[in-house]
Amino acid sequence: MAKIRIHNMMFYGFHGVYEYEREQGQKFYFDVEMVINDKNISQTDDPADNVDAAAVYALVEDVVENKRFQLLETLAANISDHVLQAYPQLEEVTTWVRKPSVPISGPIDYVEVEVTRRAK
Repeated sequence: MAKIRIHNMMFYGFHGVYEYEREQGQKFYFDVEMVINDKNISQTDDPADNVDAAAVYALVEDVVENKRFQLLETLAANISDHVLQAYPQLEEVTTWVRKPSVPISGPIDYVEVEVTRRAK
């Protein structure tokens, strides 16, 4: 088994519970970890058997920039589901979403949500 990770992707999106968040938008940060059975990959050394990190990046970008969600959990789940659908050879996908500008009165770096989806 192998894990493929893409760290700290940044996209501008319009997600949040409050209307002003969905109107003004903000930066969101994402990590995606994909678990794949590497037995076939290690034998074939064929990129077609693996995951294309650039394509995953584009998929995350598309979800973040072209859809709107109130909850970070829904956003993260949607990303994980799309990645699993695009790559049926994956066993599991975990997506982390970090939202730095949250309506919390006090010092805070960000709120983070983690969602894991497993292949059926």
